[in-house]
Amino acid sequence: MLDRWTMPLTQRPLRWLARGLSKTGVQPDQVTVVAFLIGMLALPLLAMEAYGAALVAVLLNRLGDGLDGTLARLTDHASDAGGFLDIGLDFVFYAAVVLGFALADPAANALAASLLLFAFIGTGTSFLAFAIMAARHALDRPRFPRKAFYYLNGLTEGTETLLALVAFCLWPAHFPLLAGLFAVACLITTATRLAGGYLTLKAMPRASE
Repeated sequence: MLDRWTMPLTQRPLRWLARGLSKTGVQPDQVTVVAFLIGMLALPLLAMEAYGAALVAVLLNRLGDGLDGTLARLTDHASDAGGFLDIGLDFVFYAAVVLGFALADPAANALAASLLLFAFIGTGTSFLAFAIMAARHALDRPRFPRKAFYYLNGLTEGTETLLALVAFCLWPAHFPLLAGLFAVACLITTATRLAGGYLTLKAMPRASE
C-alpha cells in the first residue's frame, strides 16, 4: 500500500550508492546474495534474543534488496534471472525472521509465528501466481515499472513488511500481538489480491492455445 510513495523517495540515495558500487565491478546478483546472507544472520541472532543486532541485519538486507535492482538498471545488467533470484531469496528471508522469533521464545511466540507464516504463504503465492498470468497476458506495471515482477497491489507490500520486521525487533516482548495484527493484514491482502487478480484475468481475452 505504501510502496507507491516510499519507492520514489528511495531512488535518489540508492542511485548514489549504486554509482559508487558500479565503479568496483560488483555485479547486481552478487549484491543480492550478500544481502541475503547478511539477512539470514537475523535467524540465529533472534534465536539468541540479540534483537538489536538482528535489526541491523534486517536493515542491511533491505538496503541490499533495493540496491541490487538499482545497480542492475544503472549498469544495464537487469535480467529475469536476477529478478527471480531477488524475489525468491526475499521470501526465504522473511520466513527466517519469523522463525527466529519462534525460536527465541517458543512458548510465547510459536503460535503467532505460525499464523504469520501461514499468512505469508497467502501473500506470496497470490503475488507470484498473478505475476505468471500477468506475464502471459503482457500486462504492464504502471505503478512499479522498475520491478522485475508484476506487482498486484495489496494492504501489505514491501514497506509495510519492513516496518513490521523493525517493530518486531524493537518491541520483541509484543511479538505475539504485532505478528497477529500483521498476519490479519496479510490475510486481507491475500483476499484482495485473489479477488482482484481473478477479476482482472477474467476480463482478459483468452490466450491463444
